[in-house]
Amino acid sequence: MKSAVIVFPGSNCDRDAHDAIEKVTGQKPAMVWHQESDLPEGTEFIMVPGGFSYGDYLRCGAMASRSAIMPAIVAHAATGAPVLGVCNGFQILTESGLLPGALMRNAGLKFVCEKAKLKVENANTRFTSHYEGGAELIVPIAHHDGNYFADADTLDRIEGEGQVVFRYGNNPNGSARDIAGITNEQGNVMGMMPHPERAVDAHHGGTDGLKLFESLLGSA
Repeated sequence: MKSAVIVFPGSNCDRDAHDAIEKVTGQKPAMVWHQESDLPEGTEFIMVPGGFSYGDYLRCGAMASRSAIMPAIVAHAATGAPVLGVCNGFQILTESGLLPGALMRNAGLKFVCEKAKLKVENANTRFTSHYEGGAELIVPIAHHDGNYFADADTLDRIEGEGQVVFRYGNNPNGSARDIAGITNEQGNVMGMMPHPERAVDAHHGGTDGLKLFESLLGSA
C-alpha cells in the first residue's frame, strides 16, 4: 500500500510514523510538506502525525487544518481511503471536520507524558482487525490538549455506531467517556491521542501499537 505522512511546521512524530509504516510494509512512505496541494500519485493511506503544528497557536490543529494539503486529504477520505491522525493529527482531523468532537485542554491543566492503558473497544475496524476485542494495551501518550469532548447526542451516536475504537483504562486527561480514539461514520478515518507509532518495537516503548499498522497495511 502506497503511503504518505503529512509534515507540518512543528511536527515531531513524522519520523516515528515513517518508521512504523516502513517496518510493516517494507516501503518508505512519501513525506509530504503541508504546503503541497496534491498528494503523490497513487497514495492509498495517509497518516497525519503528532507534534505541535504551528506551535499550537489559536487552538491545537486549527491552523494546520487550513493548510494547502488539507483539501486533498479531505477529498482522499471522501473516496473511502484510510486516513489516520495521531495526537496532533487527531486534533487536525477534528478541526477539519473529518471527525466529530474536539480536543480540549487536559482536565488537570498539565502536559501528560506517560504510558497509557488502553482497551480495544471495537476490533471490527480496518484499523484494529488484528486485535482481539477487549484487549488491553500499553501505548505512550504525550499531550497537553487531549481531553476529548463532544455533546451528549454526538457521544451517544458514536457509541451506538461503534465509532469508539479505543478507551482509556485510567483516564489521563478527562476525555468524555474515557474515549481515546474514534472513527468517522464510514470507518475509514480514525483519530487517537495515544501514539501507536511509538509502540512498534520491543526496544522502544513496546509493541502494542504494531497490530494497528498490521491491521491497516498488512503484515510485512
